[in-house]
Amino acid sequence: MRIAVLIHLLGVIVWVGGMFFAHVCLRPVAAAQLPPPGRLPLLAAILGRFFTAAGIAIVAILVTGLMRFGELKGSAAPWHWHAMAGIGGVMVVIYLVILLRYYPRLKAAVAAQAWPAGGAAMDVIRPLVLTNLVLGVLTVAIALSGG
Repeated sequence: MRIAVLIHLLGVIVWVGGMFFAHVCLRPVAAAQLPPPGRLPLLAAILGRFFTAAGIAIVAILVTGLMRFGELKGSAAPWHWHAMAGIGGVMVVIYLVILLRYYPRLKAAVAAQAWPAGGAAMDVIRPLVLTNLVLGVLTVAIALSGG
């Protein structure tokens, strides 16, 4: 079952690490150095690749998390497993809202070269990603506090 834990952790690294990179490193530099006609297509393309990787990571996290719960065979799960599962569920919902509602708006705006609309989509995506990043860091802290 150590392989499942490794896969679980790798999924967390991809998802949370990717959000950190995009939010803290990439976007501010792109915003400072590129006008919207250069920045928004770049961000849309990078987000498309990230959402694919994050989607795979999320499936891996969910499957391996359920496997770990299944190992208990009726025993009570530690409190921190429940906390991580609950926060992770919220994170998945936020991911899906971005992916299914706001990312298509960004892509459509980029395709139409409607830069204000693309900026408006990013203005919604950005705080949602920050929220998920904070929740992801909190989940890691809870994992470590649970032993």
